[in-house]
Amino acid sequence: MNLFKELRSRYGQETVKNVRDLESFEKKIARHRNHLTFTHRCKDSGITPNSLKLRCPINTIKARNIIQKAQNELVRERIRVVSNRIADLTKTSKKLHGQVLETLESKNDGHEQADVRRHLEIHLENKRKTEHEKSKERQIKKLNNLKDKNEDLAKKRNAVPDIDLSGTQLKKWVVNNTERKLTDSQNSLLAKGLNFAVSVDRIPNEDFIVAAEKVSWKLPPGEAQNLRAEVAGVLKSAKIPKSNISKEERVALKQLKKDKSIIIMGADKGRSTVVTSTDGYEEKVNNLLSDEKTYEKLKGDPTSKYKRKLLGTLQRLKKENKIDNSQYKLLYPTAENTPRIYCTTKIHKEGYPVRPIVDYTGSIAYQTSKALAEILSPMVGKTAHHVTNSRELAEELATVRIDDEDILIHMMSCHCSRIPLSIKRWR
Repeated sequence: MNLFKELRSRYGQETVKNVRDLESFEKKIARHRNHLTFTHRCKDSGITPNSLKLRCPINTIKARNIIQKAQNELVRERIRVVSNRIADLTKTSKKLHGQVLETLESKNDGHEQADVRRHLEIHLENKRKTEHEKSKERQIKKLNNLKDKNEDLAKKRNAVPDIDLSGTQLKKWVVNNTERKLTDSQNSLLAKGLNFAVSVDRIPNEDFIVAAEKVSWKLPPGEAQNLRAEVAGVLKSAKIPKSNISKEERVALKQLKKDKSIIIMGADKGRSTVVTSTDGYEEKVNNLLSDEKTYEKLKGDPTSKYKRKLLGTLQRLKKENKIDNSQYKLLYPTAENTPRIYCTTKIHKEGYPVRPIVDYTGSIAYQTSKALAEILSPMVGKTAHHVTNSRELAEELATVRIDDEDILIHMMSCHCSRIPLSIKRWR
């Protein structure tokens, strides 16, 4: 049966036009439904369709986050708009469908009218299915292309530059000062540097919860409850990131952690990673500290004594109104950790000597040192006696004439402890 020929002969051209319009509405609804599904998939996958992407004129993390939030809102708005459009199209289609059926029923031809109506419904269903499959295939292809593009961008963003681990390049990035032979995976892992952050294989929910709970104690009850709810929501939706090291490198990481016979540290200069034996490291540190001309062995821990002196000074400054109560509380030494020494290896010198570094964190005068640094830092470089580096000092000294009665004193004993004091002073 030729449906449109039959409709034209029995019900006129106006009915044919209404059926064509109805067919167009059904195809539009099919396309919009697939478009809605595509947009929902984009939202669930954290993907922004090309038509909703915004250009960020400022290349900062904060600006990119603002743009990403705006794009997410645009995706949600498109879902709302498309849903409303489908509702409007469906309403119009039903109305037009009713008008067509009324026209068919107006000429009650019995069996022939039922036959035309049946062919009409089959025709509309076929058009709807065909358009649905065509648009579905197109939207799936679009979504897959967007996913592939996002994955490529993520790989480029998280990619670690390939490091040449052959010959001299290996010695540049990894300095093995032990008799142990490192595997290729261990060398590859160490060559990434000590600042490389290995992705976690599980989300430490307990740590986040404990940290949030500590903060919530200092907040009003309402804000504290909101904070707990936000943290719980973030942890619930959090996903474990993809590993940024290979399986072999992860095994190498566990092996190096378990090996107590070696110490892994950064070089004194540059970003090389140094592997040294624990015994050799401890021997060099002990030899350094055994120099009685530079270091003095204490009979006991003087921390309590120095704390009392510092407290006396702070109380005097407070009494003289040179510091207020809030400054006094900030500078008050609550921790009494003894400063700790550790050493870095000078790989640019023969024998790989070590440079001592004292970690003052948590000691009695840590906060006082920070406060003094803040006061003095604006003055650095603004005096007539300041030199930027050793080259500038050499240029200044080249124009200075030193007489027999002059004395040049180099205040560097704390930095160059291995240089005898007799060499550090010239007359």
